[in-house]
Amino acid sequence: MEGVRWRFGPRFRIIPAMTRTMNIDRRRLLAGIAALAAVRPLAAVAKSAPPSISLAASDFGMVANGNADLSAALQRAVDAAAARGVPLLLTGGTYRASNIRLSGGTTIEGVAGATVIVAIGDAPIFHAEGQSGIAIKLLTLDGSGGGPTDDRAGLIALSHCDDLRLDGVAFTDGPGNGLFLDGCSGSVDGCSFSRHASAAIFAINSHELSLTRNTVSDCGNAGILVWRDEAGADGTIVSGNHISRILARSGGSGQNGNGINVFRADNVVVAENVIDACDFSAIRANTTRNAVIRGNACTNLKEVAIYSEFAFSGSVIDGNVVDGASGGISITNFDQGGQLAVCTGNIVRNILPRSPTNPDATPFGIYAEADTAITGNAVSNVPGFGIGAGTGRFLRNVVIADNVISAADTGIGVSVAEGAGSVRIAGNMISGARVNGIAGLKWDQVASGDLAADAARYPNVSIEGNVVGA
Repeated sequence: MEGVRWRFGPRFRIIPAMTRTMNIDRRRLLAGIAALAAVRPLAAVAKSAPPSISLAASDFGMVANGNADLSAALQRAVDAAAARGVPLLLTGGTYRASNIRLSGGTTIEGVAGATVIVAIGDAPIFHAEGQSGIAIKLLTLDGSGGGPTDDRAGLIALSHCDDLRLDGVAFTDGPGNGLFLDGCSGSVDGCSFSRHASAAIFAINSHELSLTRNTVSDCGNAGILVWRDEAGADGTIVSGNHISRILARSGGSGQNGNGINVFRADNVVVAENVIDACDFSAIRANTTRNAVIRGNACTNLKEVAIYSEFAFSGSVIDGNVVDGASGGISITNFDQGGQLAVCTGNIVRNILPRSPTNPDATPFGIYAEADTAITGNAVSNVPGFGIGAGTGRFLRNVVIADNVISAADTGIGVSVAEGAGSVRIAGNMISGARVNGIAGLKWDQVASGDLAADAARYPNVSIEGNVVGA
């Protein structure tokens, strides 16, 4: 300021020294202060008043616990909340509705265990196509009154929806699937699925999808399906789920009755799930590439517990527990191009003498055919082969090493039929074999009951350092 000199006084106060006198109108100053005092509270109120953070369904004429069809009212409420960018809150009670279309950014939230939407008619309760950012939380969706029966539908049916979030939603009594997702990404976390006529979750053509910490029980044909219309990259993560009592009501020889079924989907991780009481397998990976099946607990299965089958390539089967099944772990179908696997660190025990659901099944602990390392596993109580490799000529480059096998009819059985490829058997410990320690087979006939002694007769077999005891 011209004509102003600044100096610093005590405590660093800034003190202007004026070279000219500034006339101040005292009455004007007091009037300005009064006016400012009158304006500031109004401005503060305007600034602190937030927009509405949610909408209540009751504002749209929805009254719970009646018999009225509330579909139209719920649609208005959903549309209004999405348009304003705020969640729609549903209070506790039962609402009858269906065929609600969801737009991008829709969030619907209920009260856990108390907000129930009962399906009516044959449409999904909620559906969307090509929308992003849909979130549904803490609702119970009840299909006892309706819902679709189509294979590719469910109480919620979403197509090509990205950044999906389903959290704490309960799906019950669907006449078809509980949840159907086609070409979606996002997460389904902490939800429950019970008593669905077909599958709990059917996810097809997915990308960046996670199915985690869900509970699945009492479904007619499947627990969780991760499929693709054509083989290709998928990357779904199926982890931390509890799955039990899965039937095969539609029959077949393995396409139904599985806890988790991965079909044509590559780069899928199935990890740390607890799976019990399925009519067929706990985990079945069919025509997959780079499947990771790790750390799952699989009990009380009526057929093979874990399958890597048909035109698979690059399966990792690691650290799983199988306790009670008609077969433990099968890495098979070299005739269909199935090859390349690691099977390590698994526990397989208490194999059934026969399958209650597949009369063609034979009991075994672990079995593989092509380009597979079977190492560091523990196998016990098998009324058949503890570990087997190859059938007839369908054998190539299998290593069976450093496994512990106890109480099996035959500890290790491998193909020595004409045309069979190489197998190496090394460093295994076998005890309590009821029939043979290490046997060579030509198709279904035993060609050698002591393959270690007869190895020179079979150039495809390399045997060293095994211990066969009582």
